[in-house]
Amino acid sequence: MSVSAPRPEWIAVDWGTSHLRLWRMPRSGVALDRTDSDKGMGRLTRDQFEPVLLDLVQNDLPAEGHLTVICCGMAGSRQGWSEARYLAVPSAPPSIAQATHVQTRSPSLSVHILPGLSQASPADVMRGEETQISGFLSTEPDFDGVLCLPGTHSKWAHVSAGEVVSFRTFMTGELFALLSGQSVLRHSLASSGLDPESFSGAVAHVMSRPEGLAGDLFSLRAESLLSGLDATAARSRLSGLLIGAELAAARSYWLGRDIVIAGESGIASAYQIALAAQGADPRMVDAEEMTLNGLRAAYAQLREHAL
Repeated sequence: MSVSAPRPEWIAVDWGTSHLRLWRMPRSGVALDRTDSDKGMGRLTRDQFEPVLLDLVQNDLPAEGHLTVICCGMAGSRQGWSEARYLAVPSAPPSIAQATHVQTRSPSLSVHILPGLSQASPADVMRGEETQISGFLSTEPDFDGVLCLPGTHSKWAHVSAGEVVSFRTFMTGELFALLSGQSVLRHSLASSGLDPESFSGAVAHVMSRPEGLAGDLFSLRAESLLSGLDATAARSRLSGLLIGAELAAARSYWLGRDIVIAGESGIASAYQIALAAQGADPRMVDAEEMTLNGLRAAYAQLREHAL
């Protein structure tokens, strides 16, 4: 006799620009499983979001009532499913009471999209990272320091007394992708790999003279042509130059503060190496667990409101 798979009580979704991650959540809060899809916001028109979600949860829809779905990320952008407002900092991470309740065609869905955060000067916005911050604060409510959230657009958020005081976004990951994939430098770079010595040297160099970044970038191409610069070393130096320039610009955030990096490998490790070389002592936490904790907190608020 076959045993049917357990049904989730609710669905957690991190809906980004290029991908979405969906977790089927029971009341215990321990995800039954995770589904990854390439149906990110950037590939969808507004009327395609609901069919995509229904396709992913069709086996979980109840015979009566509705399935609760809590989303964070770009589904709430102006180009997304339904625009969720920004809350201006300083502010606590958004709660479920401030979420946008999406008008769905299917009565079997009840979808809530959490708001982002905004900053007037310097102008800045975030969507998705605020839920990570909420998840982190759910485990460390008294944290006073800086969260570094690496990614395509990395964020530095100053957190104190349960609020995001200020934040700054850097397009470091996107610049790396553009320069390594579309610029003249693409001919000189390996497709993967990290040479720690080349990376750290580039970080230190650009932090001492960040105004020379544009020239230092072209030197990678020139050294490749004139001196046969190793392709892995060139890739590592490109990464080091860009992350080092970011650290130089974000110095007021991390210098002398408790620093937590969201991530455990890959690009997060590169930030840890770069910061440690500057005398900082960052620690790392699991970014996915931060996101899930933030979505769990929102669902707990929803249940408490319903009782």
